[in-house]
This record gives sequence, structure tokens and C-alpha cells, in this order.
Amino acid sequence: MKTFKTSLDINAYLITIGVAILFVIIIAVQFSHWESSGAVKYFLVVLLSLIYFMAYLYMPLDYKISNEELIIHRLVKSIHIPRNNIVSAESVDKEMISWSLRTMGVGGLFGYYGRFMNYRIGNMIWYATRKDRAVLIRTVNDEKIILTPDEPVRFLAALNSY
Repeated sequence: MKTFKTSLDINAYLITIGVAILFVIIIAVQFSHWESSGAVKYFLVVLLSLIYFMAYLYMPLDYKISNEELIIHRLVKSIHIPRNNIVSAESVDKEMISWSLRTMGVGGLFGYYGRFMNYRIGNMIWYATRKDRAVLIRTVNDEKIILTPDEPVRFLAALNSY
């Protein structure tokens, strides 16, 4: 089994840090206003913490390729794609996925993952941490999956060698 790391691009990194700072400011402002209900304050803390924590749990950590499957490793619910379900895999440039619209998912907090669409590729599922170095995987079910390994050429070579 070969493992391919993935890292955040500068935008995802800045969004992740920015959201953390914003959440801390919102919580601090709420707790500085004592006239607000205590239950509301604690609900807000739990809600913002849950949003941040859930985004972290579902971020793609790395990709693993074996003879049988491609695994998108996450802390919770890793994705397993059988190799015989993969029709093709190709590198795509940044322009090909630019102007993609997020239809349901995360757009920068610990990466870009969920459902996206654009006029060039159509509907896609992203398990990405950056918007460059993208690899497009097409499956027998006509799913289009975007991955962003740190070394896309090596990743594609390994995926095509099995």
C-alpha cells in the first residue's frame, strides 16, 4: 500500500486560522455581555466548537493506494473506492476546477470537500486540501472525484501501475 500526503494550500490555511479567530471573538463578545442568557452563551460555544471540530474530523489526511482500492483517509469515515470502479484518473489544472460552486460541503475550513459543480466537469465530489495539484477520478457510476495529493504525478503513476 502506498500513501500520498496532502497539505493545505495558503487559502485553506488562512481560512482555517481566520475562522478559529472569528469563533473565539464571537465567543468572547458573548461572554462579555452578562445580560445574555447563560444557556444561549453555552449553546453558542458548543455550536461553534462542533462546527470547527466536525470540519477537522472530515478533512482528507492522505490517500492510500493498494491493489484492491483507493482510500481517502479521514479521522472519521474514510472513503474506500474499489480499484475496479475507477474508469480513469487524470491530472487537471487549476483552471479546470476554477469557478466551481460548492453545492454542499466545506469551502476552505481544513480543505475543500463535499459536493461541487462547474460548467466544465459538471457535478463533482471533492476530497481536497488545495485548489492546485488536482487529480480527477472518474468511476463506473459516472462519479467525478477531485483529490489533491502533494505529488500528483507520483500518485497517478501508482494508481495506474496496479
